[in-house]
This record gives sequence, structure tokens and C-alpha cells, in this order.
Amino acid sequence: MPRRLSLALLVVAAALLFALPGGARPAQNTLTGTVGPGFSIALVDESGNLVTHLDPGTYTITVKDQADIHNFDLTGPGVSQHTEIEFVGTTTWTVTFADGIYTYLCDAHPTQMKGRFAVGTATLPAPKPKPKPAAKKLAGSVGPGSQIALRTASGARASTLKAGVYVLTVRDRSKTDNFHLRGKGANVATGVAFTGFSDAHPALKGSVKVR
Repeated sequence: MPRRLSLALLVVAAALLFALPGGARPAQNTLTGTVGPGFSIALVDESGNLVTHLDPGTYTITVKDQADIHNFDLTGPGVSQHTEIEFVGTTTWTVTFADGIYTYLCDAHPTQMKGRFAVGTATLPAPKPKPKPAAKKLAGSVGPGSQIALRTASGARASTLKAGVYVLTVRDRSKTDNFHLRGKGANVATGVAFTGFSDAHPALKGSVKVR
């Protein structure tokens, strides 16, 4: 092929490439994985967002391993890549993701440092709801005589409580007084300062602060 014709074809090819929408080369799928220097590991997209779902395809992943006690291990359908634990530096992988769930973690600390993402039609399972904390126990008492008290499960007088769910058991040993636990806006014992008192004798009372 004549030299001039060859150069002309190269010029035309370059012009067509840069004539694509946006006036630039086709975008590449690029991701960044980081691990360390603390106990952190992440895989983010070009915008810095944590990766939770990707389209199937070929991706370039830049891995920044910033600690010699951690590594970045990526596994899933058709993919198995990792840095060595002793390695500190930057490396680049080209991987092809297919439908499925992929996991990245630190092999030295797999329960503390890990993440997952879905590709294609796959979806991550919904996170398990956190169990509700067990209700704490309180004991209230009134009588005999001019006595009223609110105590914790250990038997100590309750002066300060943490906000939360409580089960209150009241022992009423008085025929003339009662035990009334009142909080801001309602007769409840959550989230506000309480006052326990006798409806018959308001001077018979105590208080507990909730924080």
C-alpha cells in the first residue's frame, strides 16, 4: 500500500474515533480497590461510590494495598485475584465479571474486613435486621409507710438510666399510696426525666434521669 494512502487511512480512523458522542474515546470500566493502612477495605467506582452492583463486562481495577498486614482478595464467578499480605504498593488487574456475587476481603482479617457486590441479574441478600435489645428490668416499690423507690435489677437505687426498653415490676405494699411513674408528655419511662410519686401524697416521690 502506498505510504500516502496508509497515512490517510490512519488520519481518517483517528478522526472517526474522536467523532464518537462526547468527542472522546469510549469510556472504560474502571474501579479502585483500597486496603489499609487501618482496618478498612473498599471497592469504589470512578465517582468514589462504594460498589454494590455492576453490569457484566470487563473492568480495570487499580488496587492500592497500603499495609503489610492486610491484603486485597477478590473472588467470584470467573475471578480470583489477590495481593500478598506483605505487599505494599499499587497493582492493576483486568477482570471480567459475570452474573453473580463477588466478595473482596483481607485474608488476615476476613471477618473484620470484607465487602460484597452483585453483578448483572444477581442481587445481594437483604441485610439481616438487628435484633432488638432485650428489655432491662426495673423494680418499683411503694410502702410500707412513707417509702417509695425505683431500683435496677442489681437492687441499687436508680438515679440515672440509659434510654431504652424497660420492664417495670412494682410492688405496692401500701393501702393509701400508689406508685406513679410519669415522663414528659405521657405516663411512660423512656427518653425523658422521670418522676415517681404517690398520687395521694405528692411529697412521697423520687426521680431518675434518662440519657
